[in-house]
Amino acid sequence: MIRTQIQLTEEQSRKLKKIARTKDVSVAELIRRSVDRFLEAQADPSYEERKRRVLELAGKYASGVSDTSVHHDEYLADIYAGEGK
Repeated sequence: MIRTQIQLTEEQSRKLKKIARTKDVSVAELIRRSVDRFLEAQADPSYEERKRRVLELAGKYASGVSDTSVHHDEYLADIYAGEGK
């Protein structure tokens, strides 16, 4: 591991110490976990993850229109023109 020095506000330090005690881990471990989450959030999702997300949404919402698959371009053009439902 690489040792890194950071500066925290008194409030940040106090809150981190409290959380660390309740989770029975060190403040350093909490910070490492937080950095891991931040880095994961910054990473571009893989093709498989993007595909999973899209498929999860497919069919989830109803437009109330039964011919969307046939006239989707017209409906989209209407929305962009400000005439959408």
